Amino acid sequence: MDRPRAAREEDPALNALTAAADDQLRLLEVQRIDSRLDQLDYRKQRLPEHEQIQRGTTRMAELRTLLVAAQTEQTDIEREQRKAEADVDAVRARAVRDRERLDRGQVGSPRELESLQHEIETLQRRQSDLEDVVLEIMERSESCAARLAELTAEQDRLGAELAAAESRRDAQTAELDAEAGGLSEQRKSVVAELPTELVTLYERIRAQQGGVGAAPLRQRRCDGCRLEIGATDLQRFRTAPPDAVLRCEECRRILIRVPDSGL
Repeated sequence: MDRPRAAREEDPALNALTAAADDQLRLLEVQRIDSRLDQLDYRKQRLPEHEQIQRGTTRMAELRTLLVAAQTEQTDIEREQRKAEADVDAVRARAVRDRERLDRGQVGSPRELESLQHEIETLQRRQSDLEDVVLEIMERSESCAARLAELTAEQDRLGAELAAAESRRDAQTAELDAEAGGLSEQRKSVVAELPTELVTLYERIRAQQGGVGAAPLRQRRCDGCRLEIGATDLQRFRTAPPDAVLRCEECRRILIRVPDSGL
């Protein structure tokens, strides 16, 4: 179906644009280069290493937080263990002094003897309780040390994986950039030989149509939107002079006549 006349005449100056047939064919080369540049940029932005690095960086930040917490816990446990061991030493020293008094017969009365024996028994129970506390603290210390070792090992492993991923990303990026640089130079060379008005129109349409500003007219279809050209437009295209710049009436892309256009 033909488009309304108002749509066709959106820009009379551009609709009347002319360019040599060879220049129009070279515009397809510009489109080919631009499409390849878009593909390279797409690949560059979506390298699998990007996601891997992002996940690894997030996990590395989590590991740093967990390591700080574990190191703080270990420091607290060590302080707690030193205090508990000091308590055990104090009770043990008191019990030794009491036994020495008892062994040396330095007790003056039966009542004092009974009191000293009771104190020694109490100190023994207290020492046993404190030693149990020390053992429990040591178990927590061992568990914390194991956790620290596990986190440190994961941090080292992840650091190596991140370095490898970044190296792969940089190598692939450099390769893509090198190809893109060569294509950009090639594009400049081709564009420099084309009429400014044609390039301006192409760039405008390309920005509006998802990166495709020019397409070949192939087998009576626009290769840009893939729609068949209407009978009226097809007849107009047949009678248009070779330097007339054709436009698809559906997508408004520049249509380039090629050997298999079907005109």
